[in-house]
Amino acid sequence: MKEAVFTLKLEADLRDAFMAEAEATHRPASQIVREFMREFVTKQQEERDYEAWELADIERGLAEANDPNTIWHDQEDLVKGRWREQRESLLARIAAREAAEEEAAAKSAK
Repeated sequence: MKEAVFTLKLEADLRDAFMAEAEATHRPASQIVREFMREFVTKQQEERDYEAWELADIERGLAEANDPNTIWHDQEDLVKGRWREQRESLLARIAAREAAEEEAAAKSAK
């Protein structure tokens, strides 16, 4: 692997603190800087990839919204339908429990 020299300007106190921390971890400062750089590059690439995906997803959504063949559903109707189903299910469970309790009471009364 070819090596390149990277020179940068920074405050002396930052350099001194960084070098002290690198020494405390028993790692060369250049190794830590390379890790920082790799992490930065990876993070930037991931953010760009996500932004590209997000933009494409928004564009797909807009295209779908503008398509005259798109079928629209009223959110309120969907929610009310789910509530109605849940209510009916709960009432059926209550009725089944009450019937079982009445049957058990009738058996114990005999």
